[in-house]
Amino acid sequence: MDFSLLGPIAVTTGSGELSLGPAKRRSVLALLLLQPNTTVPLEQLIDSLWEDEPPEHARTVVQGHVSRLRATLAQGGADAYGIELTTHGSAYLLRLPEELIDAHRFGELVALARPEEAPADAVPLLREALGLWRGPALTGTVTSPPFAAAAHALEERRLTAVEALGRAHGALGAHEQAAAVLYNAAVNHPLREGLIAGLMQALFRTGRQSDALEWFHRTRRLLNEELGVDPGERLRGAYEEILRAEKARPAAKPAAVSRETGDGASGAQSGARVPAQGGQASGGAGGSGRGTAAPRLLPRPPARFLGREHQLAALTAILTARTPQESPLAVVAGPAGVGKTACAVQWAHQHAAAFPDGQLFADLRGFGEGDEAAPAEILRDFLLALGTPPERVPSSAEAASALFRSLVAERRLLVVLDNARGSAQVRPLLPGGPHCATVVTSRSRLDGLVATDWARPVGLQAMGHEEGAALLGAMLGAERVAEDPAAAQELVALCDGLPLALRAAAAQLTARPRWRLARLAAALRDERRRLALLSAEDTGIAAALRMSVARLSADDARLLSALATSADGHLNSSVAAALAGYDQERTQDALDRLAEMHLVDEESTDVYTISTLTQLFARDERGEGDGPGA
Repeated sequence: MDFSLLGPIAVTTGSGELSLGPAKRRSVLALLLLQPNTTVPLEQLIDSLWEDEPPEHARTVVQGHVSRLRATLAQGGADAYGIELTTHGSAYLLRLPEELIDAHRFGELVALARPEEAPADAVPLLREALGLWRGPALTGTVTSPPFAAAAHALEERRLTAVEALGRAHGALGAHEQAAAVLYNAAVNHPLREGLIAGLMQALFRTGRQSDALEWFHRTRRLLNEELGVDPGERLRGAYEEILRAEKARPAAKPAAVSRETGDGASGAQSGARVPAQGGQASGGAGGSGRGTAAPRLLPRPPARFLGREHQLAALTAILTARTPQESPLAVVAGPAGVGKTACAVQWAHQHAAAFPDGQLFADLRGFGEGDEAAPAEILRDFLLALGTPPERVPSSAEAASALFRSLVAERRLLVVLDNARGSAQVRPLLPGGPHCATVVTSRSRLDGLVATDWARPVGLQAMGHEEGAALLGAMLGAERVAEDPAAAQELVALCDGLPLALRAAAAQLTARPRWRLARLAAALRDERRRLALLSAEDTGIAAALRMSVARLSADDARLLSALATSADGHLNSSVAAALAGYDQERTQDALDRLAEMHLVDEESTDVYTISTLTQLFARDERGEGDGPGA
């Protein structure tokens, strides 16, 4: 007799699978199997079986399920296996040999495996352990928090075993097998940094550098969007290790090629290097002349990108313009959650072919929870990606910036600098060659770059009703949005047309497939709940606004808080001064700084607006609401 927890709850005998009955009966059995040979109090069973208040007859229901389980096990020949389900006062005990439980056998096999010390032995042990899984753990139990927690704990053990199997394969030099083992788990758990780090290393060791780096940038973006954090030490370490290892490899000397005879065309015989993704293998117009493949550090294209045709066209006009002395520079600026990164990355992928010597990307972390990225840190990554040996990377930002400009002076290169806090952070990272182009994204207008570096601004505003509804349709399916177009338009308005808020709303509806759009719109009308519904686990629009407000001075933050009390969000400097208790000059200066940060919008001379979501967040920060900022 075998008991299964690693997949659907099941009991199997030599003659087949026993019929266990409804979900609550399977749940009783699962809880007893999770604590084998241990008395389980009746109250614990009741608390686990009912997510809401249990019914008055809950004790009778549990007793009935235990009685039926006892009879089912007896019919399956439990006595022959030494299995007994007994009652001890107001508790139950399932006595059995623990090796009959698949979760127990799984744990023993994993404990025996030593992927680093004995990888050849570990591989079959871990394969056998993972072969016990037949689907998500505890499938068929009730959806209460205790069972969700138990299933999560089992899944964590499975992922740990997957990572161990990947390390064992890697220790044996079987990097293709390691990548295959880790890939599916990484797709299903895209925020598990240790798993992604292992996959990156396996991909790199199979010669797939671009895929490895793409996984890093994808995960970095997800961590920022979903959790509001930067990559941890292990993921960042894997990324830096790949860059160092790749750039430390000696470049092969290209063999001479006869145009008439084609002699030396076989790279395997001549040692000629095949360029990756169109990068030049040796010198040429704009080439490096070092046999280094062009770096391709862009994150993957944004999923379901819609609209922004005007801004994309503006970027094209700015960044593809060629003048003898200038390196084109564009600044994509707009409020938190408006989709600046997505717009810049979308354009960069569309026009990558115009920059055959590579595309560089860096997150400057100007509006993250931690410290902003130091220019020296970013320059080191850029120089390594461009083929500079680690020992030749200067330690000072000034020297590294000079070397960077020298290396790219004659190259056709695109640089994307994401999430900049201020102009001073950006300037050391700008290339100087006329064939290079740079696009910067920021919540600030970066007026300093416009003044001193001839940056051309590209403003990004909230989506209109049609564009916002189209984004909802792309995420939820056009049919679901078409069922209630009026509700879709209301959702766009309640989200202030911000793509981040709309994506959060779509996530709520995706998790609740039976909900109509009107139901979520009704919930969002409650201003006390709106930010909470558009946020999850400290991510979403509230987290994004928090990072903007955290960069304000105390005086500017107090003014924003005062503006949140405006009845309709429309006011002038006199009204703002009265609300904040500031004099007119002090108020005007503060309003200008808030407008530069896109926390208010100057519609016309001395006419300012503050969006509803920003008002709600600022009120919560004052302690007047019940939302995330309270």
